[in-house]
Amino acid sequence: MEVLPVSNETYNSEEDWDYPDYPDCNEPAQIEALSKRLEAELREAKNTHLMVGEVLLPNGLTHRIAQDILRIADNEPYGLRGCALYINFEGEGINKKLATFRCDPSTAPTFEVYLTLKQSTASWNNFLPQFIKKITRGSAVMISSDYQLQLKKLYRSSLY
Repeated sequence: MEVLPVSNETYNSEEDWDYPDYPDCNEPAQIEALSKRLEAELREAKNTHLMVGEVLLPNGLTHRIAQDILRIADNEPYGLRGCALYINFEGEGINKKLATFRCDPSTAPTFEVYLTLKQSTASWNNFLPQFIKKITRGSAVMISSDYQLQLKKLYRSSLY
């Protein structure tokens, strides 16, 4: 470990300790960036894994998921930078892994978050006869507003 010299600074108030330009302190920007990343991963998965024309999401779902992930990351050693995120989908007889990404590729992950999105069961699609469902299967998937987040820590803490 390297020891760096510190100049004697006097701090007169808490405002002297604020770091407004430090990116990790800007929580709304982190939520927005993670939300956009989730949307991009779902767009990619739409064509590669789900093989559908449209993925329909409830309004604000990715924003809510991003807030929950950031809340989980708040207690971790590297915060959101140490997160590896796995996105899974559960639907009518379908269990698929949609995407995997690290929030900061330059930081070793210290925890994993498993996000499970579920297909909506309360939709117009339930009223269709089975043979019509098979014809329209390739058109759209409706995602429920319910989702599941699971945390897996990749380290041991001496506090526990």
